[in-house]
Amino acid sequence: MSVAREQLVVMKFGGTSVEDATAMERTAAIVAGRRKKGLEAIVVVSAMAKVTDQLLAAAAAAGRGDKAGALAISSRLRHRHIDTACELLDEQRFAALQVAVHQELDALDDLLRGIAAVGELTPRTGDLVVSFGERLSSRMVAAAFDQRGLDGTHVDARTCIITDSNYGKAAPLEAPIEAKLTELVLPLIKAGKTPVMGGFIGSNAEGITTTLGRGGSDYTAALVGGGLHAGAIEIWTDVNGIMTTDPRIVPEALRVKTISFEEAAELAYFGAKVLHPATILPAVQKSIPVWVLNSRNAENEGTKITAVAPPCKSPFKSIAAKKKLTIIDIVASRMLMTHGYLKAVFDVFDRFKCAIDMVSTSEVSISLSVDSNERLPEICEELSKIADVKMEGSKALICMVGEDIRGHNGIAGRVFSAVSHVNLRMISQGASEINMSFMIDEEDVEEAVRSLHKHFFADPDEAIFDVSVRVPVESKA
Repeated sequence: MSVAREQLVVMKFGGTSVEDATAMERTAAIVAGRRKKGLEAIVVVSAMAKVTDQLLAAAAAAGRGDKAGALAISSRLRHRHIDTACELLDEQRFAALQVAVHQELDALDDLLRGIAAVGELTPRTGDLVVSFGERLSSRMVAAAFDQRGLDGTHVDARTCIITDSNYGKAAPLEAPIEAKLTELVLPLIKAGKTPVMGGFIGSNAEGITTTLGRGGSDYTAALVGGGLHAGAIEIWTDVNGIMTTDPRIVPEALRVKTISFEEAAELAYFGAKVLHPATILPAVQKSIPVWVLNSRNAENEGTKITAVAPPCKSPFKSIAAKKKLTIIDIVASRMLMTHGYLKAVFDVFDRFKCAIDMVSTSEVSISLSVDSNERLPEICEELSKIADVKMEGSKALICMVGEDIRGHNGIAGRVFSAVSHVNLRMISQGASEINMSFMIDEEDVEEAVRSLHKHFFADPDEAIFDVSVRVPVESKA
């Protein structure tokens, strides 16, 4: 059987899409629907919902020497996976999977005992601990697919996703990944199978387990899609796609029908949690469209992400908010414009591997916004050797994204008018034509987002936004 690459679809299902037997049943039905349309599916799954957090907690407990606490978490995970498999599978398949689950969790218990014995958790060992979530979920989903006539076949992602050795956030090596996918996965597809692999996990050249960082299951899907030159990549989650803003803040938020890769990447980085920021890079390189879809509402069209989005009458597509940021003000009046000063400042952040969100400069100062973390006191101590330093915590970044913001006259005035009652701390439009951002106090986020949404999405472009769910103003009670 030959496979046309445009018939290949990589389908990634997040933790809530495989959180229990009912969710896995829904996932199987969605994949069956794709198969009925003549598509060949490769499925990437996250760990069951909350499992990664529990594994991290078990690893931390073991690292503190709390063997009993670590093993208690592992025991709960064992029962959850066994109970789910029992509900999901027939007797024969359950018996086979039960053996595999016990083997995996016996190995996890041995690992946790070893960590507790030495009282140290290394990044390498931490990656191995958290890998068990995807290793277990992918086995279960493959068995469920097999039982439901989808010829589900488990593929250990670590045999295909080859990375460097930067444990905790390993970088994928695209050429070896493409070679392994062609060798190991493509023959399964040609044989009519549905390969199922865990996202987030990989291995280095020596076969040692690595992870791609939190949210890395999306990245795995894009790497698989890019490596096999798939026709589409589908990210199945628990929302109807990318929205104009967080519906928990603005219930009237609209689904964005189509958006560009560049816009989606900006939103992902600046707080829109539907998509992992790195997800779309392999897709961009191969011009593969990415769909964001809802596994709990499979009939919804979701959001299509393409290289070039169609024109939009509205200046913005979406508003994202990123909280828990800190502003660092660096003042060195006599040195600011001297040669090498800016490099010295940024070298400090580089040494501590601390990413910077926004930069603003004046005659005598530099202001930076960064994720709040435990290393900030050390960073400020280093900076204080070359300048006066002040920190302000509990800040948030509001990011407004849309193609060709510069093409709309007076847009900055409209933005600042909409939030005139909120104190703006830093403002940036920068080099990007698609992003306007500003910093505010965390406590003002919801009010600012509601005001901006009301102002800029009062008359949405129906070609870009799904207005079918909008309640007419006159019909509201």
